[in-house]
Amino acid sequence: MGLLEGKKIVVTGVLTDASLAFSVAQLAQREGAQVVLTGAGRALSLTQRSARRLDSPVDVFEFDVTVPEHVESVREQVRASLGHVDGVLHAIGFAPEVCLGDDFLAAQWSDVAIAMQISAYSLKTLVDAFLPLMSSGGSIVGLDFDNTVAWPAYNWMGVAKSAFESTSRYLAKELGPRGIRCNLVAAGPIKTMAAKSIPGFKKFEDIWDDRAPLGWDVSDPIPVAKTVLALMSDWFPATTGEVIHVDGGFHAMGA
Repeated sequence: MGLLEGKKIVVTGVLTDASLAFSVAQLAQREGAQVVLTGAGRALSLTQRSARRLDSPVDVFEFDVTVPEHVESVREQVRASLGHVDGVLHAIGFAPEVCLGDDFLAAQWSDVAIAMQISAYSLKTLVDAFLPLMSSGGSIVGLDFDNTVAWPAYNWMGVAKSAFESTSRYLAKELGPRGIRCNLVAAGPIKTMAAKSIPGFKKFEDIWDDRAPLGWDVSDPIPVAKTVLALMSDWFPATTGEVIHVDGGFHAMGA
């Protein structure tokens, strides 16, 4: 039996087969889970195209976290497809271009608000959508990037990730009595479409493998995907509100 045998999982954030979320969906299928994907806006067609690369056919539903009507519509579509939900992957993030780069002071609140809603508040939006389908408990896992320090060029996305981490802790408190765990996986840098939008991403690539005691391969998403699946399985029954680093140990090393 696979690690997720019989589980029903919602995966957000698949754009291409290089997406971390794609690796999660693919590995979840191989470990016995039934998977559905969600996509948003113009990227929905990318999600649909990437879905065809998975081992087994999956349903793909539209879910834009900035559109209130989608909360109910995606819930009913997933209910019809899966019946109930055991796990949800949050792999959603976006910040306007001015929020990234070399000038932290350039972004205005209207820009930052977009980054905060899509990259942090959306974790709560996913709960709004799928909590009614998780009556038997389950696991919510978000993809994170460590924000205990300030990073070059990451700027307001870093601020949004800090809010994301705090949101996860408060959801862990709120959902724990319902048997639902909420955890984050702070991944090291992986070459994805999202990474390409970060100015200076090459700087992360250059230093990560040297400093991480276990080494780090920016082209290998599988260690991250395996950790997500472990958190969605029954093998972490008493872990919630946690940020688990999957970065080769980089975060624990001094300069």
